[in-house]
Amino acid sequence: MTTFAPQIKVPAIYMRGGTSKGVFFRLADLPLAARQPGAARDALLMRVIGSPDPYGKHTDGMGGATSSTSKVVILSPSERPGHDVDYLFGQVSIDKPFIDWSGNCGNLSAAVGPCAIAMGLIPAEKLPADGIATVRIWQANIGKTIVAHVPMSAGAVQETGDFELDGVTFPAAEIQIEFMDPAADDEDGGALFPTGNVLEELDVPGIGRFQATMINAGIPTIFLEASALGYTGTELQEDINSDPAALAKFETLRAHGALRMGLISSLEEAAQRQHTPKIAFVAPPADYTASSGKQVRAADIDLLVRALSMGKLHHAMMGTAAVAIGAAAAVPGTLVNRAAGGGQPSAVRFGHPSGTLRVGAEALQQDGQWTITKAIMSRSARILMEGSVRVPGDVLPA
Repeated sequence: MTTFAPQIKVPAIYMRGGTSKGVFFRLADLPLAARQPGAARDALLMRVIGSPDPYGKHTDGMGGATSSTSKVVILSPSERPGHDVDYLFGQVSIDKPFIDWSGNCGNLSAAVGPCAIAMGLIPAEKLPADGIATVRIWQANIGKTIVAHVPMSAGAVQETGDFELDGVTFPAAEIQIEFMDPAADDEDGGALFPTGNVLEELDVPGIGRFQATMINAGIPTIFLEASALGYTGTELQEDINSDPAALAKFETLRAHGALRMGLISSLEEAAQRQHTPKIAFVAPPADYTASSGKQVRAADIDLLVRALSMGKLHHAMMGTAAVAIGAAAAVPGTLVNRAAGGGQPSAVRFGHPSGTLRVGAEALQQDGQWTITKAIMSRSARILMEGSVRVPGDVLPA
């Protein structure tokens, strides 16, 4: 008679952060074999989400079958001086058996502070009963500091409020997020623009030559001009995602950009690095109707941006890509800056498929090199469910 391992229970919190949601774990709550990076951890977390799923539905897991909802987070008290919590993010592939640990999720960054407080990872004496709790987060994927300003009320995180975020149906409490020194570290100081230039020519065999801005702030991102691709910048998800040829073209462009940025050593590696870099296209302001039916007026925005995540056009905007947008907008000569009208803006409001978003960035030029000291945006977050997830016990080694 065949015997099967029973399910195991793992404490977890299911949480929305910005326009994403994911399953959050305390490192100490994971089974022993999954407390270290490697195959056991990946196998457990993929089974939690329900990946890989050839049906693309995540019916047998906690994932939502989109790049915005196929995410996992591991939190632990930080041993790094001046920080409260360590935050590790995993982007789970929907239909392939892997988790991409190469970058951060800016949207879920907004949930880390509230979740850490709910998990008891922040000492009570550091939290005000009322007011704003400042949580200093070490983003372990990319080695950067994030500062979250979390509203507190009567000794608990205030999750309800009237802050509206396009791409999220209901209002909630506002959480301000600061991404400190968001560019990648590089000894020669030129890592903000990995090629050393704010504008490059990307020559892709079989597709053509394109002007591109390749920036490494928040998350490595390749910006192209909408018009050069045959778009207006007002496209919604189905305009792109229903076109397999367009998606294949974007993936080819992304792979060549990743190679040019030094993120991969061969084009074939791009298939196993889907989370980074992102690829986006920009255009000057124009009127359009957002996916919710909201009318976005050109007069109310500085530029249009559409971005792809995990091979599909994002329904709103990834938080880390918003950091890249703010950083690129602040540097004269980039495609983002040109679409926004030039100058050196300290903040821009851009239109995305679900509406608009404002992001600010502080840019400095020293010895001919641009640096970004920090980027700022507002998000919201809310616990959706807490307790335990269950997974078949045979997912872990005996």
